[in-house]
Amino acid sequence: MSIAASEYLILGIAAIVLSGFLTWPIRKVAIWIGAMDRPNLDRKTQKEPVPYLGGVAISLSITIVTYAAILYSDNTKISFPLVTYLLLPAALLSLMGLVDDLRGLQPLPRLLLQTLVALAVVVYLIQTNTVGTQLSNSTLDEILVVIWIVAICNSINFFDNLDGGAAGTVLISCAGIALIALGENQELIAALAIVTCGAMIGFLFWNKSPAKIYMGDAGALFLGVIVSVLTIRLNPGIAPRWASLALLPMLLAIPILDTSLVVFSRLRRGISPFTGGKDHLSHRLMRKGLSKSATAICLWSMQASFVALALIVYKWSPILGTPVIALAGAYWLVSFIWFWRISTTD
Repeated sequence: MSIAASEYLILGIAAIVLSGFLTWPIRKVAIWIGAMDRPNLDRKTQKEPVPYLGGVAISLSITIVTYAAILYSDNTKISFPLVTYLLLPAALLSLMGLVDDLRGLQPLPRLLLQTLVALAVVVYLIQTNTVGTQLSNSTLDEILVVIWIVAICNSINFFDNLDGGAAGTVLISCAGIALIALGENQELIAALAIVTCGAMIGFLFWNKSPAKIYMGDAGALFLGVIVSVLTIRLNPGIAPRWASLALLPMLLAIPILDTSLVVFSRLRRGISPFTGGKDHLSHRLMRKGLSKSATAICLWSMQASFVALALIVYKWSPILGTPVIALAGAYWLVSFIWFWRISTTD
């Protein structure tokens, strides 16, 4: 399989158009059935009800464009199972998220289903030897991959608390994944990342501040599976091995920062990490006086800076790898401390 630059461009444009187009009727349906995120809780930041089934448009656009491209290609036999073992688990968790959006689910069954889906993905990845950077112990690989998938799914879900925040951040992360995959001729990973970038751009036309629709759990969990598995399958081809592994959290640094901050903050206050609250990165920045738009741009910029550092490690690993990874770690830690010191109450 060989994908030309023009074909990558077509994939991205198709995803932009389809995502932007599908969001309109899905928004109408959400309003019609009353699937609205209402500002009836103290932690809500919007002033008016906002429909939240945008994840359906995201899931459909990525799935349709991806399978259409596979059917058009001359490598269906190899590409179809590789893509299906990514999109099917993503669709299952998206369906669970949709149920949660419409009816509500308790944290425990959500976590159990996420773990079961992650286990199924791990079995396939290990059996097909499609984990990008493996350790010397397969059991340890399996445990770490399950933890990574579940953690990133919840991180993206937690992070979806600001107009355009999660969509823009996933867009930037997938752009970084695509650039590394293109450099290593991992065409399928690059194509999926580019399709996801396109879907995010199309959705952002509706989701940027002031948001006309939210992605909801259906979208956040779908994207969580996509980005977690893409990073796992990504092989940067750099040495030492730990440098390749270090790229994974760098590519998703801001959602991980948000989740870490929220979990530790809530545990410190003696409340469940799954309890909603106005203690996310976005809430703390707005408490500092930033508008929603400025907050989104700030978080996007932070994520872009981590992705840029990851690309520097990838490109110049022998010379700059270790110091840049150390810099990224220090940057992340300083960011954590700075956000931690911002009050969680108005």
